[in-house]
Amino acid sequence: MKHTIYLVLCLMLAAGCSKQLNEEPRGLVAGKDALSSQAGLEAVLSGAYGSLLVPWTSGFTSVAQIAMTMGGDDLTTHAGSNKEEFREFDRFNVSSLNGRMPPIWLGCYKTIQSTTNIINNYTAVQGGNPDSIRAMVGEASYLRGLCYYWLTRLWGEVPIIPSEIYSPDYLTLKKSKPAEIYALIEADLKRAEEWMPNARRSSGRPNKGAAKALLADVYLTEAGWPLKNQSRYALAAAKAKEVIDNKTLYGFDLYQGDYLKIFAGGTVEDVFTLFTRGQWITYNSFYGLSTMPEDEGGWSDFFPELNFFNNFPAGARKDATFSTQFTLSDGKTISWQQTSTKHPYYKKFTIQSGARNVYMSANPVIMMRYAHVLLIYAEAQARSAGAPNSDAYTAINAVRQRAGLANLPAGMSGADFATAVVNERAWEFAGEWNRWFDLVRLEQVEAANANKNPGDLPPSGTITKANYWMPIPGADAVINPNL
Repeated sequence: MKHTIYLVLCLMLAAGCSKQLNEEPRGLVAGKDALSSQAGLEAVLSGAYGSLLVPWTSGFTSVAQIAMTMGGDDLTTHAGSNKEEFREFDRFNVSSLNGRMPPIWLGCYKTIQSTTNIINNYTAVQGGNPDSIRAMVGEASYLRGLCYYWLTRLWGEVPIIPSEIYSPDYLTLKKSKPAEIYALIEADLKRAEEWMPNARRSSGRPNKGAAKALLADVYLTEAGWPLKNQSRYALAAAKAKEVIDNKTLYGFDLYQGDYLKIFAGGTVEDVFTLFTRGQWITYNSFYGLSTMPEDEGGWSDFFPELNFFNNFPAGARKDATFSTQFTLSDGKTISWQQTSTKHPYYKKFTIQSGARNVYMSANPVIMMRYAHVLLIYAEAQARSAGAPNSDAYTAINAVRQRAGLANLPAGMSGADFATAVVNERAWEFAGEWNRWFDLVRLEQVEAANANKNPGDLPPSGTITKANYWMPIPGADAVINPNL
């Protein structure tokens, strides 16, 4: 098999049996004994972040999350070449041994192990600053909630790990239902919201506003499939509004400069961003070669579907989102129609300065930005109240104005307004793995994959709700039949 036993391995890390113990950052798999001091607590927390940043192994710095969300209509891949694992997601015939799944699965569970260690054992810290300790536990809670959120959205029913200490009983853990997982996510994010300060402790760390924003997103998802608890729309609107009303306190806003600078990170748009070092062991490997056509020496891993690109509203945002002209090695310029794949590419994931044809960059992974908060509020408010209020119009129109689009017309019905917001989310977050999750929660996967452009890959068969969730990675399923 290509890969080791991912979940079992991450649960055994605390026992000290993995080579990961020799890797930086320190604290990645430290046991509870490391939590006797505030410095030890910080080291374990740094390790929890680090587990989300090891390219090709664990976390969000490779094309894993892009590949896994190719069921959306904003992403596709090469019809040939060595892209079979990408095509499986795009065509809804994913193998349990697909090598693009383990980084998210393993990264999330490794972070869950580290953060559970902190949440369960922080009271063992001797001395230290109580406010700092609470803030670190809040960050750990945020990260654990984030990881379970990604796991249940991608795999549906997944195991909840009750302790940071490995037990042989975990080899027979059963999967938990989404409702149980979401209850844990909510509890973690509410603790994070309460315990984290308004200001970030440092760059790349969440604050109170980030916890509120993620909780609003969770509520919005809970209102849709599979929980379909529509009472959550009102909660999503209220929580997002708290962030909007206090954006200055939290340091958030829509960035009004060059749109592409958002994706370099470090702007007021950042709600939560994973910052990389650009070198071993943390770097970004989907900015660069992955998003470049073979004609320019790239890998052609992913690019937009043709109908999505053609239907995208013209203007400054479209121009910044997509690359449509490419330069060959001989200096000749070709259009996207002349590339080997006959597709445009994502400019927002192209290296903007320095060498472009690299696989190791220092670009960050922007997990959530302030535009999300505005559009969460707009949709949730309209759906919960049955009609959009003036604040909902203000929220979506702020995003549209930055994109160079006209304001939405007044007097829209709640349903039409919500549809307009969902479309706006598709355009604003094109390629940012947001579209897939919208289609799933709204049960629109089938419709979005019907009537594809002949130049794109068709589904391999009839899409059903079974295709909304990924198969459990095969190595874990072999070891534990309950998975």
